[in-house]
Amino acid sequence: MSEKYGQSLLRLFAPDSRVLICDGRGTRIKAIQSERVCFTDSDEFRVTTVSTSFTDGGPWAGVSDIFQPIYEELAVTIPELVQKHATELVHVLPRLRRVVTVNNPNLTDLAPQGQKTRNYAADRAYRLVHGLVDLLDVWRTSRTTSTPWIIICESFDESGTINRKFFSELMRRRGTRLNLFLVASVRSTSEQIRAVFHAKLNPTIADTREFCGLLSSEQTATKVEVEADARELEAKVGDDGIEIQAHLPKLIALWTAIGDKHKILHWRFRAVDIYNNQGLYEDSLRYAECLLPLAKECAQDNTNMIWVLMAKIITNYLSLQRPEPALALAEGEAFHFARDHNPLWRAHLYYMLGTIYGRYLRPRSSQNLEKGTELLDAGLKELEHAGLGEGDYHFQYVFNRNGLAMIRNFQGRHEDALRLCEEGIARLQFHLDRSTHRLHRSVLLYNIAQVYAATKNYDRAIEYYTSAMEMDPNYSEYYNDRAGLFLKLDRLEEAERDYLRAIELSPPYFEVFTNLGQCYRKMGRFDQAVDAYTRAIDLEPLQPLAFLGRGNASDEMGLLAEAEADYTAALELDPEMWDAYASRGVLFYQRGDLEASLSDFTNAILRRPDNSDLYRNRGLLFSAMSRYADAREDFGQALRLGASDEDANLVREQLRIIDSVTLQA
Repeated sequence: MSEKYGQSLLRLFAPDSRVLICDGRGTRIKAIQSERVCFTDSDEFRVTTVSTSFTDGGPWAGVSDIFQPIYEELAVTIPELVQKHATELVHVLPRLRRVVTVNNPNLTDLAPQGQKTRNYAADRAYRLVHGLVDLLDVWRTSRTTSTPWIIICESFDESGTINRKFFSELMRRRGTRLNLFLVASVRSTSEQIRAVFHAKLNPTIADTREFCGLLSSEQTATKVEVEADARELEAKVGDDGIEIQAHLPKLIALWTAIGDKHKILHWRFRAVDIYNNQGLYEDSLRYAECLLPLAKECAQDNTNMIWVLMAKIITNYLSLQRPEPALALAEGEAFHFARDHNPLWRAHLYYMLGTIYGRYLRPRSSQNLEKGTELLDAGLKELEHAGLGEGDYHFQYVFNRNGLAMIRNFQGRHEDALRLCEEGIARLQFHLDRSTHRLHRSVLLYNIAQVYAATKNYDRAIEYYTSAMEMDPNYSEYYNDRAGLFLKLDRLEEAERDYLRAIELSPPYFEVFTNLGQCYRKMGRFDQAVDAYTRAIDLEPLQPLAFLGRGNASDEMGLLAEAEADYTAALELDPEMWDAYASRGVLFYQRGDLEASLSDFTNAILRRPDNSDLYRNRGLLFSAMSRYADAREDFGQALRLGASDEDANLVREQLRIIDSVTLQA
């Protein structure tokens, strides 16, 4: 990474753009000038140049270079901020695990490798991105500077998935506020890279030939020198897991340059494993590309490595909700490999196939659910021949039956699902030491809670959520889910407490802030609801529920223009959102725009023809427009649909008024 400061900020972008994508081949931009840009009289500006090449720097290439000096500054000036964002920082800067403590690890983080039975959802990695953006925001604003900051990302088209997500979210969320400008230097495919960024950023595409730049003059090392560097680095990292992760991209790059297939296999396999465990599934798959043929060529006798690699690839695909390639591998190479080697692998493979058919394939048909059941039963039979010790056998048995409980829940056979989970807990308690497999025990409790929630037995569901949380007290999702049940039961203070705890335990995710907004709105704390919804929209602007909720809260506060804008935004995202039409229709009615109000209520009724309130309101609107026949028809439909006693009395009064008016006419 390089940084410099200069005088008279050079605007590299169109007036409405903060992202410039530079086309070219091999150009490394060191200084930039152009006749196409605008100049401003400014004080100094900051320029940071980083390489975002996945090959050279791994998933967090460039991002780690940006945050290393920021961490060093904050560790001295605002150490509490470092602690708040410890989870994000140790992912980007692995060596920090030696000096920074993550205060709230959950059982998914802590479970030993053989007991890790839950993978993180794919979008959890995006929480890390948002936490990093928040950290950079606080750091930069704490410096009380509006100095423009130009970040030049070399080889941006060679970056990984999580890397692109960081820079796109940074520019979308904080580009303007922090006076940031991004130059994404690419070798090709600039239009595809442009699509990475939010449309409102209006990325500008330029040819690097329009810029006066300095081409890098990199010296090429000899193969002997590269191999010496690779061996020296291997000796330095040894078996230290932290050092391995910190130097893994470099090790892979060095051995790839040398062409040593065995070393390439060894270190890329480590990368597949590490980033799968961290939930960076796209980047894990990138390291897995073409690795299976290499493993079969170079590690024929290491059947365990080949099997684990297959299982990790399947898991990556499933975590990304891509069941088709997972199924192709599971029913193809992996099936034949497991069949020829190990009954325990066959049991695992049947389990994976059972979950693919029972959970991931769409549509979730009865035929697929039955096939999933058959596959899980086949896996259970394979366990009988696996030669497992008693404890391992009972754990694997329970793990398999938990998959069946999931299918029974999808089939609506809730009692069977509950029985399977409860029997699993009892079996583990009887046959295993209570200190082992705590993660899977908590998952079983959570699954029971979900079944009770699905059957609307909310009190029992809360009991089991609470039991799961006692075992795994730092898992944010448990608090978010239990809060949702408190919300349904109007136990609003308890819901608020759980939502706030969920927020405290995790880097930010939009769902929990949307839910907190719903809670505050039900509590009548509309200003706090607006704040929560706004935070949710900042994290994810493509969620209509947050716009609708914020519109409702603004409506209650008399902020009608803001409410209308949010209702409209919700409908742009989801034109089928009937309640947004209805809420906006009321606003139009209140300001006297009856035709617009009628259009919205009609759209709402088209989408919810069973809602008596909509017919009552449109009937009132028709009455205001003197369209009495239409009003009478809507009022009648409201009564037929079972309007509440209060609404029914209002409707009957309106019908009497219509009768009186029409008789006089």
